[in-house]
Amino acid sequence: MRRGGASTLRDLSLTWKDPRRRVPRTDTVLADPALTAALERHGRDVVRSAVRRAQDRVRDGSLEPGAVPRAVLADLPRHATSLRPVLNCTGAVLHTNLGRAPLSAAAVEAITAAAGSTDVEMDLATGRRARRGRATMAALQAAVPAAEDVHVVNNGAAALVLAATALAAGREIVVSRGELVEIGDGFRLTDLLESTGARLREVGTTNRTHRRDYLDAIGPQTGFVLKVHPSNFVVQGFTSGVEPAELTGLGVPVVVDTGSGLLAPDPLLPDEPDAGSVLRSGADLVTSSGDKLLGGPQAGLLLGRADLVERLRRHPLARALRVDKLTLAALEATLTTAENPTWVALRADPEELRRRVGLLAAALTDQGVETGVVSTGAVVGGGGAPGVELPSVALDLPEGLARPLREDGIVGRVEKGRLLLDLRCVPAARDGEVRDRVLAVVRRGPAASTTSGND
Repeated sequence: MRRGGASTLRDLSLTWKDPRRRVPRTDTVLADPALTAALERHGRDVVRSAVRRAQDRVRDGSLEPGAVPRAVLADLPRHATSLRPVLNCTGAVLHTNLGRAPLSAAAVEAITAAAGSTDVEMDLATGRRARRGRATMAALQAAVPAAEDVHVVNNGAAALVLAATALAAGREIVVSRGELVEIGDGFRLTDLLESTGARLREVGTTNRTHRRDYLDAIGPQTGFVLKVHPSNFVVQGFTSGVEPAELTGLGVPVVVDTGSGLLAPDPLLPDEPDAGSVLRSGADLVTSSGDKLLGGPQAGLLLGRADLVERLRRHPLARALRVDKLTLAALEATLTTAENPTWVALRADPEELRRRVGLLAAALTDQGVETGVVSTGAVVGGGGAPGVELPSVALDLPEGLARPLREDGIVGRVEKGRLLLDLRCVPAARDGEVRDRVLAVVRRGPAASTTSGND
């Protein structure tokens, strides 16, 4: 018994001295109830990798065996995606780098509901195949009664590419030189259209194009006349252009790319063309985006003559450009809801913004943060309404806070050496979150100069 007892003590001593003997088994850790929710959320492979990292810490003596489940949970991603949600305090309502239009609560709910199996392409009454996204198409057509038919693809550029491919591959597209725009990330309209196999027939000059320029260019090789709204720049001075109504009756389709996704006139944006008005003026087909002024998900809208839309829908390229059920769900919810975050942000009352920013500045000042309230100008953004400035109000902070606040999910803009946080795109209910994050960043470490700026 004595020898056995000594052996047991020796074994215990070896176990204590050799950390490898203290490492809990992988299957034991994975069976811990504390990890049940994590397994459901992240999957077994991701959690197992976190378990192995925790086991390595037990081996090197930096973690106690009993703390492994807690360490695994701490090591797992907080979200199922690497995309980080941020608060847009830039003053650009449709910020391309931040995903443009934030979706409405109704659209988010619609995406969640559509995430499982849905009747996206089935008639539940007959059990047979039905038109894909028919309810979304009906909602879009109801929003633009002037359109005989509609179709949706995955973004605005795709809508124009589909039109060019189906209507003008191997033929000519007649377009004004003043409308050959460059869109985001260096992509040019000329390259986009020529990639479809169409040839561009440029007419007019940069600043002036007349109806006779189009008349002289139209011929047997013309696929269509293209009008492009210059939504991301303004040409002023000695200029002239041709409206779509002046180009009707020339024997070729008139396609208008409005770009911004505005479906009906908006008094706030009088110079921004809308799909309904353009179609009523005589255009045969309108293309635009769904994630700009419409305030919906990324999508490309095609609206117009029934025969043209059907021709585009039946083209083989349409299959490659089609949208998924989640986009269809979000777009339908956007179309059938009166307001969305983009609509609200565009119409934010400057005086209400001043009140909110003032309260935020006062709360930060009480905590020792030197700040101020400044009048500023917000923009529509997203390549839309370039000449429109929206009167706004911002919180004025040291420029040195810009990076740590970005890393903490608050994205502002730096202007004249100061960080401005514009609350136009921030729901009022989240003002406290802005305050708390600013305080947390200031208290974490040395910040830049705290000189305040005022009106």
